[in-house]
Amino acid sequence: MNETSSSRGNTHIGGRERREFLGLLVGATGAVGAVAFTWPIVDSLNPAKDVLSLASIDVNISELQEGQSITVKWRGKPVFIRYRTQLEIKKAEDANWQKFRDPQSDTERVKKAKYIVVIGICTHLGCVPLGQKNITQRGEYGGWFCPCHGSYYDESGRVRKGPAPLNLTVPPYEFLDERTMRIG
Repeated sequence: MNETSSSRGNTHIGGRERREFLGLLVGATGAVGAVAFTWPIVDSLNPAKDVLSLASIDVNISELQEGQSITVKWRGKPVFIRYRTQLEIKKAEDANWQKFRDPQSDTERVKKAKYIVVIGICTHLGCVPLGQKNITQRGEYGGWFCPCHGSYYDESGRVRKGPAPLNLTVPPYEFLDERTMRIG
């Protein structure tokens, strides 16, 4: 009987080894279950495919005339593109920008002096400023005016008056050629 029970003891896992094995098995199953549960949640936080497709857009600026503005949509936000006049460029460059609330020179905000490109969302509370379509709605500084709370921006998109704390944001952009601009 001793031989039988000792040979049986060698073929079976002992109590301690069995508990360790079951503990590892339960832990691994729990980890796989946790990953399987959280993966869809984490994946849902990624941008949708239609948003990713708009990560950059190409804009034809060849038909834009001096003094005209266009608005395009990039990542769900309005982007203002204005072909500035020589007077607007001169006023933007000559402004005493060091004393502004958010000091930036015009040359820091543009890649080509004749074009200003800004995200058309007021930095105060997220309204869309006026001034793209009607020259009389540009406010006293010739740029954009947010009537919701009275923020005024100049022809370089710099905040000049009102509660807005920052200049209009300049999105990442580049000129692919004389006719095309890529935003994003």
